[in-house]
Amino acid sequence: MGGVGGPGPLPTFRWAQIRAHNLPGDKWLVIERRVYDISRWAQRHPGGSRLLGHHAGEDATDAFHAFHQDPRFVRKFLRPLLIGELAPEEPSQDGPQNAQLIADFRALRRAAEDMKLFDADLTFFALLLGHILAMEVAAWLLIYLLGPGWVPSALAALILAISQAQSWCLQHDLGHSSVFRKSRWNHMAQQFVMGQLKGFSAHWWNFRHSQHHAKPNVFHKDPDVTVAPVFLLGESSVEYGRKKLRYLPYNHQHLYFFLLGPPLLTLVNFEVENLAYMLVCLQWADLLWAASFYTRFLLCYAPFYGVHGALVFFVVIRVLESHWFVWITQMNHIPKDIGHEKRRDWPSSQLAATCNVEQSSFLNWFSGHLNFQIEHHLFPTMPRHSYCKVAPLVRALCARHGLHYEVKPILTALVDIVGSLKRSGDLWLDAYLHQ
Repeated sequence: MGGVGGPGPLPTFRWAQIRAHNLPGDKWLVIERRVYDISRWAQRHPGGSRLLGHHAGEDATDAFHAFHQDPRFVRKFLRPLLIGELAPEEPSQDGPQNAQLIADFRALRRAAEDMKLFDADLTFFALLLGHILAMEVAAWLLIYLLGPGWVPSALAALILAISQAQSWCLQHDLGHSSVFRKSRWNHMAQQFVMGQLKGFSAHWWNFRHSQHHAKPNVFHKDPDVTVAPVFLLGESSVEYGRKKLRYLPYNHQHLYFFLLGPPLLTLVNFEVENLAYMLVCLQWADLLWAASFYTRFLLCYAPFYGVHGALVFFVVIRVLESHWFVWITQMNHIPKDIGHEKRRDWPSSQLAATCNVEQSSFLNWFSGHLNFQIEHHLFPTMPRHSYCKVAPLVRALCARHGLHYEVKPILTALVDIVGSLKRSGDLWLDAYLHQ
């Protein structure tokens, strides 16, 4: 079905009709009460077809504004996809969603825009890049001046792991288009940081991370929680138990998490998934960027350790970096509600899946401001240095509507990851034995 042309009135649709168009090759969605047929456009969408498909059959107004830095520019791509509008008697949102909460949230967003909280401080991000490059140089100089002994090597590995962690944060900012005004500039810079400084594909990261933001903690839509059958989270625990599925001793997953989770996520899962994505999706530019990282790494460290030793050095760095990634990124999500699609409105869905961690100057830097996970999820394109300014407004919105704005101490947040895994494992065991 193509776009609607001509000056006549638009066809009108009811939500029951729109919900039916949530099938492979047949997808509609609603933005600002306008109905769009995205069936063919989905494959051309820069964020990937899955991201669009996750919103098929529902209102995507807030997601549209959350993901696009310049909605006016994007609307020109929507015009050919327009097929109608919601019938006048239909509510703007489908299902039991809080219309007043949605209206207040949109007013909050407009207030944040008026306060210039979406305007990036380029000096802030330039300093972030500068300190990453400084750590890269410092680590090499440490080995060059002191030699490849155990102590210099350990210190250099720690410095490089921190540099890699900070590179994750910077490419994350660029991937959300929260640094430059033009999306192309953000993407070009992200390719450099993600490719040359980390050895990964920017396209791969955006493909999986945009899905996480669209539907956080939703099975089969958020890649970060689709981790079965290795780990069982949330509702999957009881489902596996009732089906008598036991691929691993899930009642002990909080213990083997320390062996399979933090040490291996970046080193094994991400490396394999990233390479497969670049090859299958023919992302040759990203592949060249990634190759430039490994070439630079070997040129820098093979003269000191040999090729084999340099690879061992690389593995140590990746394992250290992987610990940072798992603990910092999952302390805000794993202990929260994880399950199947519940079709919540944008603010409710983000708050149900996220929490904050108490801030400090060190933690703000060390976590890349991911301790402000609530604000980040509500406003993905907002520069991170604005989170502390918008946080009081978000907290007031939550208080007004009885939503839980959760803030934890850092140690509590970390311990809650393990506790959540144990609770899920216990639920699996109970269902496996008694249901």
